[in-house]
Amino acid sequence: MHIMEGFLPLLWAIMWYVVSIPFVLYGIMEIKKLFREHPEQKMILAVSGAFIFVLSSLKLPSVTGSSSQPTGTGVSSVLFGPAITSVMATIVLIFQAILLAHGGITTLGANVFSMGIAGPLIGWLAFKGMRSFKAGMIPSVFVAAVLADWVTYLVTSIQLALAYPGADIISSFTAFATVFAVTQVPLAIGEGIIMAIFFDFLLSNRPKMIREILKEKIGKASSETPGVAQ
Repeated sequence: MHIMEGFLPLLWAIMWYVVSIPFVLYGIMEIKKLFREHPEQKMILAVSGAFIFVLSSLKLPSVTGSSSQPTGTGVSSVLFGPAITSVMATIVLIFQAILLAHGGITTLGANVFSMGIAGPLIGWLAFKGMRSFKAGMIPSVFVAAVLADWVTYLVTSIQLALAYPGADIISSFTAFATVFAVTQVPLAIGEGIIMAIFFDFLLSNRPKMIREILKEKIGKASSETPGVAQ
């Protein structure tokens, strides 16, 4: 989904910066609060950021001006919420743009909004919604990771359609989203499985810390049988 350097018209490049900056600034404040109140969670946050960097660096060719890859934002959005995830994604996207020529500085605002804000926000809402209906922890993480990925690509399709509407924006969006769907549907499902396995590992090895982060009771059964927490 990384829109490449210089692909967006100047107006849209600036607009997506303006939209994304408030979310990232709020996320920085949330990270400062997290570090002040729960410094022991730095390691989990760093691991979540590493997941975003590694998975979102696995670039596959896609529609002109963009690419397909997992986003890796599911676990971070579930554990720390969309605001902190937006900061982690911004750091990753800056490094990728400078060191890997993946994405770009002029398109950073657009890429942050799709991968760091919109996708994690929907993934986080889906996780909270499923947990409120007593869905299992691992299925909830799977759905959150898949939706965080899919929504990222839907938003990227909207961004590209707005910048290059062609005959009309709806047709342009349909064209972009259709091409993305070929590669992104299986990628997102695979990412959901990886995130579910990783979360199951965390539940097995850091049940108390995960319980504290999520601020909900995982229950005795979950610590004895990780992966089936209710």
